[in-house]
Amino acid sequence: MIETKEHLKREVGVLGLSANIVNIVVGAGIFTLPAIVAAGLGTSSIFAYLFCGVLVTLVMLCFAEVGSKLTDSGGAYTYIRTAFGPYFGFITVILFILSTISADAAVANAVVDVLGSVVPEFKLKWVKILTFVLFFSGFGYINIRGVKEGMAVVKLITIAKLIPLLLLVFFSWGNVSIANLSITSTASFTEVGKMSLILFFAFQGAESGLSIGGEVRNPQKTIPKAIFISILGILILYILIQTVSLGVLGTSLATFKENPLAIVAQHVFGPAGFVLMTIGAAISMTGYLSSSILSMPRILFRAAKDEVLPVKAFTKIHSKFYIPHISIIVYATMGFLFASLGGFEQLAIISSATILLVYLGVSLSVIKLRKDKTKSTTNKTEFKIPGGWLIPILSCVIILCLLSNLAMSEFVGIGMFVAILTIVYFVKKGKADRS
Repeated sequence: MIETKEHLKREVGVLGLSANIVNIVVGAGIFTLPAIVAAGLGTSSIFAYLFCGVLVTLVMLCFAEVGSKLTDSGGAYTYIRTAFGPYFGFITVILFILSTISADAAVANAVVDVLGSVVPEFKLKWVKILTFVLFFSGFGYINIRGVKEGMAVVKLITIAKLIPLLLLVFFSWGNVSIANLSITSTASFTEVGKMSLILFFAFQGAESGLSIGGEVRNPQKTIPKAIFISILGILILYILIQTVSLGVLGTSLATFKENPLAIVAQHVFGPAGFVLMTIGAAISMTGYLSSSILSMPRILFRAAKDEVLPVKAFTKIHSKFYIPHISIIVYATMGFLFASLGGFEQLAIISSATILLVYLGVSLSVIKLRKDKTKSTTNKTEFKIPGGWLIPILSCVIILCLLSNLAMSEFVGIGMFVAILTIVYFVKKGKADRS
């Protein structure tokens, strides 16, 4: 087995990495957002999906190029740190980890809420806590057993979550009314932009899935292929889901914001369809947690290896399973604590902007690394985006357009948080220089 300089084993292929990306991206969002987007844009909601699809495609092209050059663990953190230095790496890793852990906590609570709609006992506090223990300790243990075992669970859950969605799309066409899909009015660009900022949650996650780059076989080819397969498949699936949801429910889709796909399934399959889709939603959210606990500890590991995070324990590799077991244990524990405490409204406010800022950093890193070739490899098998700097520049412009839709309070909150992190970084750096 080929080992990387990080002493991790490269055991993840194209299908495994694609499954990891799909498993994170197709999470809780697609089970609720069709109704929210329909409420904001009506039958024009398809334009928001296309807008987000264009943005994600541009950003993922940037990820594909940089990911084929920098093949260590850490994903977006490694790309930004290599291109712009340890300060930006520190800001990235803190924002990235906190944002993802808060998302994990929200998803874990959402799973329990969904299960509580079928089995009321899940609404009890002690049952919630016990469920969180099972989630985070279970997936933590599986991933400590090795990346191969973690990927096996990811592949299984990915298939399990896609089956009900594909069945819904396939069997719903007989219930689709063309009249429900006719576009009677076109939304303005501003309206599409504001709704796209909300819908973008359903497209996030590929950046987390790519954090296992140090364990990917033949990464120069595998990473670009996995990105293209997963993102194209996700975009097609989302558009089909929105289309059949509108086609079956029409304008009433906007009124079922809690569990719209279950209502569609109820119209198509009867009461059994509602139960099936509710279970599918729970499996999908649980799958998100499995991939997150597989992927995100690699960022802690890589940042500690770079001494961007001053915690040497994160760099430890299990002598038998060749995985960063301390990072996995710490990440899973933090996820459990966040889920148990609940809340985190401020983290939720900055979550979407945090990921967009990370995407902006990766898009800019394409330009930076092209100008400074000494920081990347020169392997001829590396993927390079066609069209020069056009795509990374377009990616930056669209990201900035989306960020412009944030409220002033959100800008202030993000600015204050980054300012605090900046102070912490330079205090830490000053102490290190003096020692």
